Amino acid sequence: MNLPNTLTLARMFLVPLLVVVLLTEFEGRQILGMPKEIVGAAIFGIASITDWLDGYLARRRRQVTWLGQMLDPIADKLLTSAAFISLVQLGLAAAWMVALIIGREFAITALRSLAYTKGITIPASPLGKIKMVSQVTAILLLIVGGGPLPWLAPLGQVALWVVMVAAVVSAADYYRRFQRLMNARVTDINIVREQRKAG
Repeated sequence: MNLPNTLTLARMFLVPLLVVVLLTEFEGRQILGMPKEIVGAAIFGIASITDWLDGYLARRRRQVTWLGQMLDPIADKLLTSAAFISLVQLGLAAAWMVALIIGREFAITALRSLAYTKGITIPASPLGKIKMVSQVTAILLLIVGGGPLPWLAPLGQVALWVVMVAAVVSAADYYRRFQRLMNARVTDINIVREQRKAG
């Protein structure tokens, strides 16, 4: 188990801790003398940093593995889905928006898996990266805005709308690229067939 994969697993283990901190009613809403929302935001922030760090280290150390490529998107989706569902439970995010965002995640995962079975790789798009950054920003703002810094809650709602728009636009972009790559593959197969017939 290399360091990048260890960081990915650590991110997965932080998910239940985040949910417990956000959804448990602690006495005085404090954990070790700190507002539970600040603790929750810190846990989510650390987990989000590992998302960037594991990819960076894997590339820098040339430790990109099949296991890491499989676990990393799962860890990302577990973290953001758990955070968003907790925010819905706390009344800090609209359920329909979260359902749309999480539904998009599963749809794109299924699309990329289907492409992989056809021998096609769909790389992450810049729109997807914008969506991820806006997700982290929205979640952090909504968590702390629901506690000691309520003035951040409106900013969190704006960021959530950005996430939703980015999710829909990037999903359409993934589907467009999938269709284009599939059409190109079918064309290549037909050319090979014609060449074999001619030969």
